[in-house]
Amino acid sequence: MSIDACAELVARGDPDRFASAMTAPVDLRGRLMVLYAFNLEVARAPWVTQEPMIAEMRIQWWVDAIAEIYEDRNPRRHEVVTPLVDVIRQAELPRAPFDALMQARRQDIYREPIGHEALWEYLGATSGGLVELAAKALGAGDPAQALAHRFGQGIGAANLLASVPGLNWKVVETPDDVRALALRAKAELRSARKDRALVSNAVRAAFMVGWQADAILARADKSPDHVFTGALKMSEFRRRASLSWRVATGRW
Repeated sequence: MSIDACAELVARGDPDRFASAMTAPVDLRGRLMVLYAFNLEVARAPWVTQEPMIAEMRIQWWVDAIAEIYEDRNPRRHEVVTPLVDVIRQAELPRAPFDALMQARRQDIYREPIGHEALWEYLGATSGGLVELAAKALGAGDPAQALAHRFGQGIGAANLLASVPGLNWKVVETPDDVRALALRAKAELRSARKDRALVSNAVRAAFMVGWQADAILARADKSPDHVFTGALKMSEFRRRASLSWRVATGRW
C-alpha cells in the first residue's frame, strides 16, 4: 500500500498520465501517481463488466471510500485508498471534485447517447476535475485550479475523441458532432493558455498531461471521419518527441 504500487498501476493502465507525472518535481511526483491511480480505478469500473449492477457497486465502493476519508471515519485499507488519505490531507484537497468525478463515471455504465452540453459537463467533472486536483496537489492556488479545470475539459475532449472506436458509447455520432466538440476544445485550450502566468513551474506537470491534445484535436477538426476509425492517435515517436519538447520549453 504505497506510492510505488500506485505508480505501477498507472504505468500499466494509463501510460500517458504516467509519463506526464514523471515531469513533476521529484518530491511531489508521488501525489500525481496516487491521484491518477484513483482515477484509473474509478474510470475502468464501468468497463470491466457488462452488468450495470456490478458496475454501480464498484463505483459505490469508491464513493464510500472517499466519504470515509472526508468524514473522519476509519478509511479502508487498500493499495490506492491508503496513500490517497495522505495525499488528500497533506495537499488539503477538496472533496467536491472527487464526488463529481465519481458521479459522472456512472454515465459510462449505461452508455446512453448524450447531448453536447451534457457531454461538456461530463468532461469537466472527469478530466477537468482530475487536472484541477492534480494542480492543487502540486500547490496551485484557486485561480490556477480554475484554469486547470478548464484546461482539463479540453484535454478530456481530445482523449475522448481518440478513444471513440473502443468505447461502444455514442458520444459523437456524426462528423459534425466531432468537429463541434473539437472546435470547442481547441478554443478552451487557447483561452486557458492566455493565463499561463497563473501556473508556477511546480504546478506545470499537472497541465503536461495534455501534451497530445492539440494534435488530436487538429486531426479531428480536419478529418472528423478519422475519429470513427481510430486514426487520431500519434505515433510513439511523435508522442515522446512532443512531450520532450513541451517539458524543455515549459509550454503546456
